[in-house]
Parts: sequence; structure tokens; C-alpha cells
Amino acid sequence: MVMSDVKRVALVTGASRGIGRAVADRLAREGRHVVLVSRARAPLDDAVAAIRSRGNSASAISCDVGDPAALTEAIGETVRSLGRLDILVNNAGITRDGLMLRMSDEDFDEVIRVNLKSAFVACRAAARPMMGNRWGRIVNVSSISGRIGRAAQVNYCAAKAGLIGMTKAIAKEFATKGITANVVAPGFIETDMTADLPEAIKEEAKNITPMRRFGQADEIAAAVAYFTSEDAGFVTGEVLAVAGGMGM
Repeated sequence: MVMSDVKRVALVTGASRGIGRAVADRLAREGRHVVLVSRARAPLDDAVAAIRSRGNSASAISCDVGDPAALTEAIGETVRSLGRLDILVNNAGITRDGLMLRMSDEDFDEVIRVNLKSAFVACRAAARPMMGNRWGRIVNVSSISGRIGRAAQVNYCAAKAGLIGMTKAIAKEFATKGITANVVAPGFIETDMTADLPEAIKEEAKNITPMRRFGQADEIAAAVAYFTSEDAGFVTGEVLAVAGGMGM
């Protein structure tokens, strides 16, 4: 693998648990300084401590990614304190599931705000320091649901599909600036979010997954790691499904 002499700085949202934490750990193990961002401070501190205990480099910023001003400031603080921002992974997400006819405007708007608009805000704030260095990697964590749709998830599917379209537009805007933008679209992954699903739903999910199992957070982290690597400099605007064959 071609490695840079520069210590890259990566910022990962939704990094206190699940996929985000696995991504942060993987990028730190690959020599990046990782800034973990999430609203809950205690789990963030635990994640940073775990990364540092292995001799790797990390710090944390607690903020509500759904607050554009707070998220923009978190990225600004990263650049001011560390001098650069090279990698952005937008992973933060929530669900407010329900049938469309019963879904409130508030539940629709909240999912769009956290899952989609926060990624737009973060990309906008990160683009300038990346352009200054003529190097950047943006990875937006979507979902296979954004490609195939799921009943009772109109808001979630809209946000995740929106991430795909937005990422492709960003990829085209910054293709000549040394910045790539790509999407990882997980299927059903073993996380706290899926752990709370009823057993019947879990079995249905496995049945519609050709590999007949849930994925692991580390498997998503591996895909993100490739897109953020030096080797992926000629890959942009792509969507990589890590979904056990679902949606193929």
C-alpha cells in the first residue's frame, strides 16, 4: 500500500458506538489521528480511551450533528487545533420508523435533519481545508435501504437515498480538486440499533440477505478504510454495498 508521510486527520460522526466507533478504531489503527464526534460525551470518552490504550491517536468533540452551527464549529475547531482535516466520514444516523400515513412531519424532518442535512453541513465545512491541501476523502454512510426501499421507513430511505445523490454531486464538483467522495451502503449490521429489533424482523432480514447473516461493524469499517486510503485516489462517486448480497 502506498502511504503518505503526512499524518492524516479524520473526523467521524456518530462515532461513540456501532459502525462509527468501528470506523474510528480502524482509521486510528491505520495511523490517522481520528476526531470522534457524537452527542453523548461519556461513550465518546470511552471510545477515545480505548483507541489510545492501543497506542493510537484520537480526540473527541461532543456536539449535536443535527445543529448546523455546532457541527460547523466542531469541524472548524478540528482544523484550528490540528492544522488540517483530510478525511470526513458522515456516519451519524437515527430512525423514526412508522407507516407513511401515520408518520408525523416532525419524525420525517428529524430523520432528514440528522441523517442527510448534517452530512451536507459537514461536507460544506470540510471542503475548504481539503481544497487547501489538494487532498481529501469524504465517505458518506448510507444504507441498502436507500437503494431498495423498506416499508415503514419512508423518512430513513429518503435520507439514505439522498446521501447517495448528494455524494455523486459532490464527487463531480470536487473531482479536479484532489477530493474524492464515495458511499458505503450497509445492509443489516449487528449494532445497538438492530439489537432492539423484534426477533421476527431479524429473521426476515436474514432471510432476504443471500448470506443469511447480519454483517459486522468491522466489515463496514474495512470498506470505509479503503475509500479513505491513499490507494483510492482514482475512485469517486461510487456506492459500495456491504450487505451480504442484499439488493444485488
